[in-house]
Amino acid sequence: MPSLTKQTIIRDLSWLAFNERVLQEAKDPTNHIYDRLKFLGIFSNNLDEFFRVRVAALHKMVLLGKAAKMHLEANPEKILKKIQQTVVEQQADFDQTFADLVKELGKNQIYIKNEKQLTKAQKAFVTGIFEAKIRTEIIPLMIETIPQMPMLKDKSIYLACVLGNKMESMVQRYALIEIPTKVLPRFVILPSDEGRTDIILLEDIIRYNLPSLFAPFGFDRFLGFIIKVTRDAELDIDNDVNNNILEVLTQGIKNRKKGRATRFVFDRSIDPALLDYLTKRLNLTKKDNLIAGGRIHNFKDFMDFPHGIFKDIQPRQQSFVHPLLKQPCRIMDIIEKKDVMLHLPYHSFDSVIDLLREAAIDPYVQSIRITCYRLARNSKIINALINAVRNGKTVTVVIELRARFDEEANMKWKAYLEEEGVKVVLGLHDQKVHAKICVIKKREFNKIKQYGFVSTGNLNENTARYYGDHFLLTTNRAILADINRVFDYLENYQTKPTHLKGCKILPVAPLNMRKHFLDLLSRQVLLARKKKPASVVIKVNSLVDSALIDKIYAAAAAGVDVRMVVRGICCANTKNKALKGHLNAISIIDEYLEHARIFIFNEGSKRKVYISSADWMVRNLDHRVEVACPIYDETIQQELADIMEIQLSENVKGRILDNEQSNAYIVRKENEPEVRSQVAIYHYLRQKTYAN
Repeated sequence: MPSLTKQTIIRDLSWLAFNERVLQEAKDPTNHIYDRLKFLGIFSNNLDEFFRVRVAALHKMVLLGKAAKMHLEANPEKILKKIQQTVVEQQADFDQTFADLVKELGKNQIYIKNEKQLTKAQKAFVTGIFEAKIRTEIIPLMIETIPQMPMLKDKSIYLACVLGNKMESMVQRYALIEIPTKVLPRFVILPSDEGRTDIILLEDIIRYNLPSLFAPFGFDRFLGFIIKVTRDAELDIDNDVNNNILEVLTQGIKNRKKGRATRFVFDRSIDPALLDYLTKRLNLTKKDNLIAGGRIHNFKDFMDFPHGIFKDIQPRQQSFVHPLLKQPCRIMDIIEKKDVMLHLPYHSFDSVIDLLREAAIDPYVQSIRITCYRLARNSKIINALINAVRNGKTVTVVIELRARFDEEANMKWKAYLEEEGVKVVLGLHDQKVHAKICVIKKREFNKIKQYGFVSTGNLNENTARYYGDHFLLTTNRAILADINRVFDYLENYQTKPTHLKGCKILPVAPLNMRKHFLDLLSRQVLLARKKKPASVVIKVNSLVDSALIDKIYAAAAAGVDVRMVVRGICCANTKNKALKGHLNAISIIDEYLEHARIFIFNEGSKRKVYISSADWMVRNLDHRVEVACPIYDETIQQELADIMEIQLSENVKGRILDNEQSNAYIVRKENEPEVRSQVAIYHYLRQKTYAN
């Protein structure tokens, strides 16, 4: 068999291919125009984070040079060059897509106007709103008179202004205005004729009113161009356990705001002298990813484009309560009889909140232990936990302060929980706690009972409405015993770090999860070589780990049918003669974010099924506390198998993951029924009934 070792796709280029799939959704005319605009916003937001994190990391690798060793890219300069080329191509595609959507909006009598296209009434309106709400929120910076260039904020956009005087054509000055999108809406609906809707962006209102700001200083020529800087957002945290992690994180967040520029985006029509001046004052070079774009930047705000102006948006699928958990009922009584799996966002997340609320009220419940990674802004989970403390329960919350971009929110949650009497345990100094687990302990008539859950996703009621995840609610003693061991490990890491080794059935990272799945894949290879039925279904967000990819190759080459659904990064080459057509992968980008991790190992009529919070990446398997959970209930096993078969039959929103990363849509065969998996799963679950 020809060797396949090391034959993988570069992870950063695979990520860019994923983001291109998001852009495809913005281009898809079968999507409502509102959703297409939203996908443009998602594409833009994704790209911002990519530059903040991955491009920043690659720049650091370049600086490390030969010192870059384990897990670092072999040729970061080459990758950065390819990233720049790909991003420029995608930006051109993005700009054309937006231009097409603007035309489409016009056909629906919706117009995005700039400051030069206003009617008399609209001019009066933008003048009034500027004076009433905007003027006091902005302070122009006359950058030529400032000895040190002000630090441009990441995530903000700026209006870079050229100010001149017609009588003195050689004299011009430069100014910067931060657009106050954090305190004011980006989109403002203008007074319009009946039957049409005119919208103006906040920066264009400011553009129109530049004379009001600068004419008193002798200027009569005003130009404004939007610019934006993306900065290195990785927190360099010292692993010294003696450091106070709160102090380190607080300083790290402050430093993040001053991080090295990884991208400078500007209006391609910008005054050349102004561009030259800005790049020099900001100490930018071509290596800093100078990217010419259109007139509008920070397209992430289009995720909040006015919804109410559209009259033809079809209602979305509504989450429904799992049939066994409809209130009023005692959820703990239900899961004592049988395990229950919630499939979000099809099933309602309210059942998770109901379980914790029930635990808070039940006089027999003694304690709750739970991990929190990302929480909703007004978290009902936190509300239930605090009420549990007020009702005399012992509550322990493991909170991960280093959840990327949620660090500040989680620090606030830590302080709030501690004020209310909750025991807060922080993530370990060298391992993020990414596992989503909970155990509830109850003493009833001198008998100890335990209830809990393992989840693939966050305890966040907001994202639960559009993230595809699975929550196993269980009283299985073996599962809960291992969950308790994980909590013991987290609470006693410095004095007794061996608790994790006691886990008997849960594969856990960083201890043995990779080995566990490698062993399961090896067993598949042995079955195939013995000519016995063997097949594997893998669903992850990202597939990067080289050891697991090599074992997938070995399984496919041995004749094991390996089918994968990978939403984001897929570093595996799927087409090679040695694989004999046994390795296939697709990606699904649709209304919901496919976030779950599911692993199914079929051994003839038997199968082993797992859910997990962990992707197959080095960071998850070696540097995070994660769990995978075996599913023992045959009904739930079948549900997950059916759901995966529906997804693998996707032929509307599915793309083929090939070696060329072409993102070709799956073509429906003649007479093959249309399968849009997220719609089909909803109907599948709606039709299911569950016997008590």
